[in-house]
Amino acid sequence: MHRDIEELRTQSPRPETPEPDSRQGRRNPREAGVQLLDDDGAVSMQLESCLKHVFAKYCTPRPATAAQKRGELLEPPEGAFFSAEGLDAWARDTNGAPFDADTKEEILEFMDVTEDGGLTFKGFLQVYQLQTENDEEETWRDLAAHGFDRTLRLVAARREDSDVDPRLTSQSA
Repeated sequence: MHRDIEELRTQSPRPETPEPDSRQGRRNPREAGVQLLDDDGAVSMQLESCLKHVFAKYCTPRPATAAQKRGELLEPPEGAFFSAEGLDAWARDTNGAPFDADTKEEILEFMDVTEDGGLTFKGFLQVYQLQTENDEEETWRDLAAHGFDRTLRLVAARREDSDVDPRLTSQSA
């Protein structure tokens, strides 16, 4: 997610794309059996499961740790959101740096957030739906940064995924 939200809203031609007739979000080889977007352009069920796991690593309140210890995908608790610290931690782990103030402002203005300005899971899905329809490879890079392969299986367990993130310990419910 290296681009500003506004930049993601505009489609740009991609003449360098090897399959010019395919649509963003549906470029994964058919034999992989998964696509990032469904036929209607919404986030696919497979991608949503991955995004729940990613969101749950940074949200407030924190998810139950039992699933994490069993190596299962995490599920965010009902009503979970990203605090400012959670948003920064997610951006840092995904892109190497937190978002700048302008990007944060755009997220708060255009995506679903709590009354206090915390990004909800619905807003998180909106971010990825926009990004994926405009630059599918960016979404694949984000997923890879969190340990998912091109079949959307969690294959690489990062140390951060198995330990409690010290940046978020103050957010525990």
